[in-house]
Amino acid sequence: MSLRMIELILSHDCGSFELKNIINLEDIIEYWEENISSQKRSLKFLVPTEKSSLILDQLEKTFSGSTGFRLILYPVEATLPRIQKRPEKSPPPSPQPETKKIISSLLPLSREELYNDIEKTVSLNWTYCLLIVLSALVASIGILKNNEVIIIGAMVLAPLLGPNVALSLATTLGDIALAQRAIKSIALSASLVLMPTILIGLFVPINPNLSVIISRTEVGLADVVLALAAGSAAALSMATELYAALIGVMVAVALLPPLVTAGLLIGAGQWPLAGRALLLFLTNLIGINLSGVVTFIIQGIRPLTWWEKTQAKKATRFALFIWIILLAILILAIYFNS
Repeated sequence: MSLRMIELILSHDCGSFELKNIINLEDIIEYWEENISSQKRSLKFLVPTEKSSLILDQLEKTFSGSTGFRLILYPVEATLPRIQKRPEKSPPPSPQPETKKIISSLLPLSREELYNDIEKTVSLNWTYCLLIVLSALVASIGILKNNEVIIIGAMVLAPLLGPNVALSLATTLGDIALAQRAIKSIALSASLVLMPTILIGLFVPINPNLSVIISRTEVGLADVVLALAAGSAAALSMATELYAALIGVMVAVALLPPLVTAGLLIGAGQWPLAGRALLLFLTNLIGINLSGVVTFIIQGIRPLTWWEKTQAKKATRFALFIWIILLAILILAIYFNS
């Protein structure tokens, strides 16, 4: 059983309260209370991972205005004795208290854990930039050698998927700051891929008849479907901690190879083919973000407070409208190019 430890820190001035009126005690495996100083006390809850999001929301909604309030979430690697699954009980006939009527998401992770994991992917540092440049160079070698295996290795190496999923999450939550960081990261990544590959294209002969180049300059409706499916799979993989599945998603999404192909062809002066490679890149980019937003919405990812929900709804509707319009334009461009 996957477990989380939730620690609630409050001031002694918070006063007494009935915990059963705030959270469903049957959702908790065990809890403790202790004084951590003369001014603060701590309550710790051992909970199943799938219940952590609901409990965090309930505690935050109740105590966020209290003095000294802080919630801390810890992953639990193991506990002894082992936790046995409780037999499922039929719901009580009486309605739950009003404070418990918080709709949880369909994710095993809490919203805060998901946000923290995805936010790391837009941290711009020298390691991230170096990985982008190295993956572009590896992909360039794979294209020049007409070697699909080398290109696949570069796709796994490149951290291009994370910022796109971050943009989808930011759109879903209406988080402008995260969206700006994600867009900045995507733009920088594209620049770091194009600059060295254009230079390579200027000085190294590029054969446009290579099979690896032809496959990245032919765009069809199947590529749109693939981008939508891969974007949804990426959002699901990151939201459910199925990180092993991300490797397959990185290969399926194909953000890096068309961008590298475009850079090489621009350097070689093959502008029409470069335009088709960029069209494939944009198809994948838009498909990933559109399906990522839809996937997060279906999973029940939402802000906590009503005014944040209202802001997020407006931002999500506007972003979805833009993504759908861009996708429609791309489909038309694909149709006329074919």
